[in-house]
Amino acid sequence: VQLQASGGGLVQTGGSLRLSCAYSGFTDDDFAIGWFRQAPGKERDFVAGITRSGGSTYYSDSVKGRFTISRDNAKNTVSLQMNSLKPEDTAVYYCAVSRANTVVPGPSEYLYWGQGTQVTVSS
Repeated sequence: VQLQASGGGLVQTGGSLRLSCAYSGFTDDDFAIGWFRQAPGKERDFVAGITRSGGSTYYSDSVKGRFTISRDNAKNTVSLQMNSLKPEDTAVYYCAVSRANTVVPGPSEYLYWGQGTQVTVSS
């Protein structure tokens, strides 16, 4: 089982980035996937999540309307399009596979994690 997050970088306030999470090694894809982020000295927070079919998506209030999560099961990838970025979005972003096909905000409900990708938004 492997998750590989990519797409982070340095961007100015108001800019955009697109993160990708490639997952492999699963016997089936009947699970939800979430994106989390962790800033230095802070807890890991839920950002967005998507169910297997992509029919249900969830966002934290802090990113709602700016971020969009999508999923391509044929390519085993989940993407997070981040627009109108703010300095407070600066963090390491992680993708994770949930215990079931349900999006929940608690990190403990996610079994497998990618290595994280750094997003830095300059003011």
